[in-house]
Amino acid sequence: MDTAVKLIFDLLAFTSVMVLIVLGLGVIASMMGIFNFAHGEFVLLGAYTLFLFQENGLPSWMGILAAPIVVALVGLLLERTVIRRFYSAPIIAMLGTFAIGLVIREVVRGLLGGHYKSISEPLEGMFTVAGLSFSVWRSVIIVITLLVIAGSWALLSRTRLGLQVRGALENPGLARACGISTTRLYALTFAFGSALAGLAGALIVPLYQLSADIGTRFLVQAFLSVMLGGVGTFEGPVLGAAAVGGMASGLPWVVLPVLADPLVFVIALAIVKFRPQGFISQGRT
Repeated sequence: MDTAVKLIFDLLAFTSVMVLIVLGLGVIASMMGIFNFAHGEFVLLGAYTLFLFQENGLPSWMGILAAPIVVALVGLLLERTVIRRFYSAPIIAMLGTFAIGLVIREVVRGLLGGHYKSISEPLEGMFTVAGLSFSVWRSVIIVITLLVIAGSWALLSRTRLGLQVRGALENPGLARACGISTTRLYALTFAFGSALAGLAGALIVPLYQLSADIGTRFLVQAFLSVMLGGVGTFEGPVLGAAAVGGMASGLPWVVLPVLADPLVFVIALAIVKFRPQGFISQGRT
């Protein structure tokens, strides 16, 4: 029973980070009809921001707050300079993000000297509940993710901006005819999705070593989560991330670790085969 409880706790921590990454990717895909192939590098930039703060003796909490802001600005710049020019050619836009992602990754690799860097947990230590010990930082990750999910849902469903976003998602042409600036909404959406990736990077990097490829390991799982959950809704990517994150964390406990990742893809692709629209899908018109 103790092992099962700890396993569930670790599953929640990993799945929480996946939800943040996938939520940002899913929002961009739903609103703009493109997949951001630099999303993994946005996770990397968030992690690298925290590293810079710790490296220069600044408080870690400042790095965590700065990470989503820095990455949001990078995402906004990318949307304004590259993606906005190719709304009518999403394939070209995706290729552009892929190229920019490569540049970001190699620049960071050069700054790191090709080495792995260890980052300390902003809140170290353990706490005990009913005789079981849990990581303080993993608990913080879970709580922050729940707050971000609740805040994102409230933003999209309880504010005027959220109403405009949902209107543009349902019917961009009609939204423009009603005087809604879809161009501005696209920019804000891309910045918001980028910020979530940056926050996820800052939260997850203390649990791993920082390297230029840290975002790559999550990117494929994030795309798979969006496909599995379905685009066009807030809940779809979240459910997809929960499913993929849970399988990725739990399967190594029941099968050989070398088989776990391929098995995740096999199960997810089988679900997509029989339900191509995903768990929850609302087409973009």
